[in-house]
Amino acid sequence: MRLVKYLLVIMVLLVILVLPGCAGEDQAVNGTYKNITVPEAFGLIEENANNPDFVIIDVRTPAEYAAGHIIDAINMDFYAATFKDDLAKLDKDITYFIYCRTGNRSGQVLKLMESLSFKEVFNLSPGGMPDWIAAGLPYVTIEN
Repeated sequence: MRLVKYLLVIMVLLVILVLPGCAGEDQAVNGTYKNITVPEAFGLIEENANNPDFVIIDVRTPAEYAAGHIIDAINMDFYAATFKDDLAKLDKDITYFIYCRTGNRSGQVLKLMESLSFKEVFNLSPGGMPDWIAAGLPYVTIEN
């Protein structure tokens, strides 16, 4: 009887340790949070060109955004005092693509969006806007 109890405990522990790995490293229990490359990001944007439930967010400063940003991206300054509150107000049930200059700020935002239970978030990392431009992909600037 004692042996059966030990075996049951071992089986339960194995299930607890093994099953989370089956979801894949990019999928959490309640959503998808994934770093993607420049080519993957371009493909994602093209696939969602007319999707109202797909939002591109540039988390750089307004000056960085004005100097060149991905077409249709909205700017949410990572350094703004209201950034976390503004992010928390967004619709959590749609898909987001986030980026910055190097992937550092957007990587932090990816983790924040996961903690806020967003459904699906893709982050341009490694790379960022300089790699996007170097790949010859379309972007716009805001003229002063």
